[in-house]
Amino acid sequence: MRNQHGQFIWYELLTDNCDAALSFYRAILGWQTSDSIQPGMGYRILRAHDEDSGESHDIAGLMALSDDMKRGGVRPVWLGYICVDDVDQCLTRILANGGQLQMPATNIPQVGRIAMVTDPDGAPFYVMRGLSDEASLAFAFDKPRVGHCAWNELVTPDPEAAKTFYFSEFGWSKDGELDMGPMGRYEFIRHNGVIGALMPAPEEMPMPMWQYYFRCADIDDACETILQNKGQILHGPDEIPGGDFTVAGIDPQGARFALVGSRRA
Repeated sequence: MRNQHGQFIWYELLTDNCDAALSFYRAILGWQTSDSIQPGMGYRILRAHDEDSGESHDIAGLMALSDDMKRGGVRPVWLGYICVDDVDQCLTRILANGGQLQMPATNIPQVGRIAMVTDPDGAPFYVMRGLSDEASLAFAFDKPRVGHCAWNELVTPDPEAAKTFYFSEFGWSKDGELDMGPMGRYEFIRHNGVIGALMPAPEEMPMPMWQYYFRCADIDDACETILQNKGQILHGPDEIPGGDFTVAGIDPQGARFALVGSRRA
């Protein structure tokens, strides 16, 4: 069964050192890698093993920043892909509602049609119509899965405008909120289940952005591994409702990342 319009289906790391980035995230999340089916792209597929089913799932792509990207000011970053029914129609609506085009609609042979945009405040993401009839499990919407994305979080200077933009285009809805005091409201997003949240951007956040939380096997082991492999921890481990813990950090190449996981007894 295909993913529905508005679901997160893929993640991608743009970085200036693919080998070092792969070593870093493999140590933390156990990801394995394979080359893309597209010749000459230098695109690596990151895969996670699901212990319950014994299967491996494609989670994300890893790609080197080109010289043109670097000259344009692009720095190492994680990006997310949102499934849409029709990329071109979606682009028309996004641009009419204040979004900006970053990469025009492009057909990737044997994969699908994609485009990169930003929301009206500048947070980048992809839209995609894939060719596969199988649902992506890159975002573990059905149950916790180690190595898979567990949460999609938008940090934005204008949460109300963001809700108008995303809810209208992708069919999302609000599913409660958490009062964070001076930091504002942490508002949960639902789309056939809770998929993440949005929150006001703190002053230290350099730009509006999506942050993706990947599930690790043990949060304390992950923190130790981050530091051992020259990453930085910005904050955490922080306990969240349900008993899990989150960590936000920066990888050795400068990309912000986040983890969620439990503590072993």
